[in-house]
Amino acid sequence: MSAVRDGARQAMAWLHGWTGLLLGWVLFVMCLGGTLSVFKPEIGRWMRPETIATADRATALTAATGWLGKNAPNSFGWYLTLPNDRMNTVEATYDPGTGFVYRALDPVSGAPAPRETLGGEFFYRLHFELQLPFPWGRLLASLAAMVLLLGLITGIIAHRRIFKDFFTFRPAKGQRSWLDGHNALGVLALPFHIMISFTGLLTLATINMPWPVTANYGQDMAAMFQAFQPGHVDRPAAGKPAPLAPLAPMLAEAERRLGKPVGRITVEHPGDTAAVVTMFRDDARQIAYAAGAVSFDGATGRVLADFTENRPALQTYGVAYGLHLARFAPLATRWLYFLCGAMLTLAVASGMVLWVVKRRERAPLSLGNRIVERLNAGVLAGVPIGCVAFLLANRLLPLGMPARAEAEVSAALWSAAAALLLGAALAPKRSWPLLMTLLALGCAAAALLGGAFADSVQASVTLTLLGAALGFGWLGLRQWRPRPKPTRRRTREQLA
Repeated sequence: MSAVRDGARQAMAWLHGWTGLLLGWVLFVMCLGGTLSVFKPEIGRWMRPETIATADRATALTAATGWLGKNAPNSFGWYLTLPNDRMNTVEATYDPGTGFVYRALDPVSGAPAPRETLGGEFFYRLHFELQLPFPWGRLLASLAAMVLLLGLITGIIAHRRIFKDFFTFRPAKGQRSWLDGHNALGVLALPFHIMISFTGLLTLATINMPWPVTANYGQDMAAMFQAFQPGHVDRPAAGKPAPLAPLAPMLAEAERRLGKPVGRITVEHPGDTAAVVTMFRDDARQIAYAAGAVSFDGATGRVLADFTENRPALQTYGVAYGLHLARFAPLATRWLYFLCGAMLTLAVASGMVLWVVKRRERAPLSLGNRIVERLNAGVLAGVPIGCVAFLLANRLLPLGMPARAEAEVSAALWSAAAALLLGAALAPKRSWPLLMTLLALGCAAAALLGGAFADSVQASVTLTLLGAALGFGWLGLRQWRPRPKPTRRRTREQLA
């Protein structure tokens, strides 16, 4: 029986290592983007320092739809997120005929913020789309989420002393130190890691397992969405122009029926007699995602449908979805999400480094492992450098620059690519300290250029950047110090 258990653990350890290696870099990007997305609204406010006005939801909605009516009258839909305690702008997505456009609108004037930027939306999209076109980014993200959940399960099975080793850390011991750190990062927030990977899979359920949808609805996606959200009315455009009825009374009526504030609004076929305005309950007031909606006739303001989700299966799904997004979380819980997300990111990174360290201590590295070692430096340091470059571009690019938001994203991607090439070109003992130093300098420069202490949100982001600069600077200094060559083990390392 003991031999069977040991064989099972070895098989799980093998599966844990190889699945982690194959998609480890993708998982690192996803975990880093998801961790930063916890503070998506706060990052957006920091990246729009000129937009400081605040307004109630009704005023902000009226101003936003007024601007959209003049500048995007022919869009087939407007998709709005109203201001709340964390965000002072109206987030608007619409299609003027050239593809979807995202804008943050001033809550008083309704005009776009003068500093055009994706803000925290960039990290949110990076988390589950990886800056790849639909559906390829989401497919890759869903596959990586499966690998993450598999890695957590196999890691638990393979680890014989999981809780004992959690309290053990032996510094300056090479492979043992990396394994101790990897174990601690994985075990300390293990319930969070399992929850976030499983709920992440659920958010992409129709991509992971499309067969139930196809079996029940065929290609009629409209029927599926109608079944999932009966409060949303979908009807074709009539082709007859008509102005939108005032939205403030609709907002008041929706909040009365839902019993809670409205957070999201869709306006389909604006300017048409068949326009439909649908208002969804604010996710910040509940754990469950989108648990209620009220639809109005856009031309008359008449209620078309009113629905609050009470079906047990969909309530369960909504709670799981809400747990992943964490929009309900108060400040302390958001910081806990951020800390646990950072630990998961570091667990993935330390696992990638551990793969190389284990093999270097046993024998000279093969060509494939030397490539992994160099790519580790390029990816694990380069992706954060790209994120910092995104923040720097926000402060350095001219305000009136055409396609400014796209230029910020390009700066992030090109910076990450340059760091990746640098990591691949240089020996790790040179690339790691250089890239960590550049990352520290980038965080410090972003904090100094940000220079925004107008409110607690702006100050928090700036101070966090300064803290990151100090941390990465310390790591960079340690990397510059000469390190002794590792002694290769003559005995086989026991799998923990």
